[in-house]
Amino acid sequence: ERTMPNDEIYCGPAPDLLSMPWRWNFDPVLLAALALLSFALYRNSRDGVHRSYAAAAMAVLLVAFVSPLCALASALFSARVLHHILLVAVAAPLLVLALGRLPWRPRAPHVAFAAHTLLFWLWHSPVAYQFALSSHAAYWLMQLSLLGSAVWLWMVALDQRTSAGNACALLFGTVLQMGMLAALLTFSRSPLYDAHVSTTAAFGLSPLEDQQLAGVLMWVPAAGPYLVAMLWRIRILLSQNSLDRPAS
Repeated sequence: ERTMPNDEIYCGPAPDLLSMPWRWNFDPVLLAALALLSFALYRNSRDGVHRSYAAAAMAVLLVAFVSPLCALASALFSARVLHHILLVAVAAPLLVLALGRLPWRPRAPHVAFAAHTLLFWLWHSPVAYQFALSSHAAYWLMQLSLLGSAVWLWMVALDQRTSAGNACALLFGTVLQMGMLAALLTFSRSPLYDAHVSTTAAFGLSPLEDQQLAGVLMWVPAAGPYLVAMLWRIRILLSQNSLDRPAS
């Protein structure tokens, strides 16, 4: 079993139940980056709707990186998975909606899907996951590559210039690949992540139970935003077909 030195883990060592509520992350570099992103989104916002999406996206990023969830992810793999779900399934589409209609058409849906799938599976493999905890640089490589590939995928899926069929295929394929990984986590007979072998007991979970909880989170709640987006694209398609149909 190999554990990471405390100073190597971003957000610090694993907390316990008593210390967790006080483990907020006030990294000045992070706060400056979030402030710059917030300013850029506000300047880009065309109206109150886009500003609302921008505010919601920033709130999700604050929960993910500033709130005690960041420290909790050092203790529980399920918290890390929740953190990643917030990034790829909530923050990413909100950022895309905050940007509004892009002046250029997002292309290569198959490449976007392949890139996001590859990165999602890579960073949840035990070896790559352990590497991501080995330094702050590796941690941010994991987080930014997951978020960046998710933003690309959502740009394609939510753009009205992408056909509804391609958008729904992209979203449903993402649900399927996440579900496959979730099944591996849920039904594994042994814990896969050495970093959490000795950190889950403080929260009343065994490492295997923590991993199974992570699988359930990735399987059920994570699918929600993708399914909602699919229904939205289908609704728009049906509305357009209704308008295009000649009156009898």
